[in-house]
Amino acid sequence: MSTREHAGALSVSGFCREYSVSRTKFYDELKAGRLTAHKAGQKTLVLREDAEAWVNALPKLGGAHV
Repeated sequence: MSTREHAGALSVSGFCREYSVSRTKFYDELKAGRLTAHKAGQKTLVLREDAEAWVNALPKLGGAHV
C-alpha cells in the first residue's frame, strides 16, 4: 500500500490493482450501484468494507449441482 492510501480506504488505482479489475469495470460497477465510493476533494476512495462487500456479492463459480 502506498503512503498516500489510508489503511481503511483504497484509491481507484489501489482498488483496481488489489481486485484485478480495470478502471472501466470499476466505474461500471459504481454506475450500476454495486460498488460505493466516496469523494475526498478530488480523490475518489473506496472504503475497505465496501470493497469487501462488493467482492462477496460477486457470483460464485462452480460448486455442487443439485
